Amino acid sequence: MSGGLRIERRGVMLILSSPSGAGKTTLAERILAKDDHVFLSISATTRPPRPGEVHGKDYYFVSQEEFFRMRDAGQFLEWAFVFGNYYATPRADVFAMLLKGEDVLFDIDWQGAQQLDAVAGGDVVKVFILPPSRAELERRLRNRAQDPEEVVRARMAKADAEMSHWAEYDYVIVNYDLDESEEMIRSILMAERLRRRRQTGLASIVKEMMRE
Repeated sequence: MSGGLRIERRGVMLILSSPSGAGKTTLAERILAKDDHVFLSISATTRPPRPGEVHGKDYYFVSQEEFFRMRDAGQFLEWAFVFGNYYATPRADVFAMLLKGEDVLFDIDWQGAQQLDAVAGGDVVKVFILPPSRAELERRLRNRAQDPEEVVRARMAKADAEMSHWAEYDYVIVNYDLDESEEMIRSILMAERLRRRRQTGLASIVKEMMRE
């Protein structure tokens, strides 16, 4: 908000999900690059860092023993075992951002979205990104890498499974055009920021106005 009083608010947990190849990662990068009040959720993981990755910036790299300790202590909002490694969302970091009125973006699948919704539903806004068509999605997956036919088929089967969960989301965007889809996500985020329950400073401002 610009001009006048700035109303204090609680941040939004913005979840973006999609099948691989639908444009979710590109859209997430655009939102993060252009909005100073949106931050990417940093996951904890047991996998070793790749070249160039930085602890605390790309991931929190922890041992399996430490991961289990944190999980059992209730320090994660959600966790999953993926391709031989554990991944999780640290609870304290996310809620600290929300309390400051900052929004946290999650690039996760439908399973992670379900877990977050179960523990923090009032803060969560779920957006599912669909490709323009199944044929276009297959074309993108084939062009992404020269994979064997069985790998492409497996990816398409996984995409079908992921797309079957579209109705569990608050908003669904068919990504015909990146610019248009980006603007839709921005509109969703703005509307969710303005929800009365998230504007924590609104009651005191109205109370003061009624005294004048």
